[in-house]
Amino acid sequence: MSEPATATPLRPAIQSSPTTPALEQARSRYLELMKRCLTRSMFDESFDRIPMNRATLLKRLRSAGYRLANRLFSPWNLVLVHSARPTGETMIGMERLDNLQVCITDVVRNDIPGDLIETGVWRGGATIFMKAVLEAYNDSERRVWVADSFRGLPKPNPEKYPADEGDVFWQQSLAIPVEEVRRNFERYGLLDERVEFLVGFFSETMPKAPIERLAVLRLDGDMYESTIDVLEHLYPKLSVGGYCIVDD
Repeated sequence: MSEPATATPLRPAIQSSPTTPALEQARSRYLELMKRCLTRSMFDESFDRIPMNRATLLKRLRSAGYRLANRLFSPWNLVLVHSARPTGETMIGMERLDNLQVCITDVVRNDIPGDLIETGVWRGGATIFMKAVLEAYNDSERRVWVADSFRGLPKPNPEKYPADEGDVFWQQSLAIPVEEVRRNFERYGLLDERVEFLVGFFSETMPKAPIERLAVLRLDGDMYESTIDVLEHLYPKLSVGGYCIVDD
């Protein structure tokens, strides 16, 4: 693995409004609200009835058991339920968003050159938050790169990547269309020309990604292959003083 790129002369400092306690409080409140909205943690937890699943014989039998239990419980107005699927734009939670905020704030305040990227974005929540932090600090130069296949994970290649042997994540429904992620950016008023989408498996997109320098590199690819492909091609572009976050 290559070493991070050597330091280069810093670009001119960001031209922003003078920092005051009131401005910092407004930034803090905006970003806290963004985190709570993106995770839906500001709303009460909701529950759904356990759905019928007839995909396999075992699942059909299990669903029949749920129906029987619900009939037995119905005289007492009880029903089998489960927590609803995540409804937010991110599943990484408040603490990881806090971490991301600290990293971005640090590179902005210290003028560390480079863009921001997440590889493996699901519904786009972390990258939406990246853009929100840049907006809060009036950083109009950096780009946010949104990298994903938008069609799920690649099937494991254990011959090339033995660490992925037996991995079943690729069978799970994690595919979110790129159009939906774009709409999520639009819902928060954060889609503009400084949001760039890299569509495709990382083995295809990372070698030719038109990224010159990165200040924050966040990896959430779930698999060894999806992690190492990014590190090999993007870690050398990480500025000295920048951050590489590996979520997995």
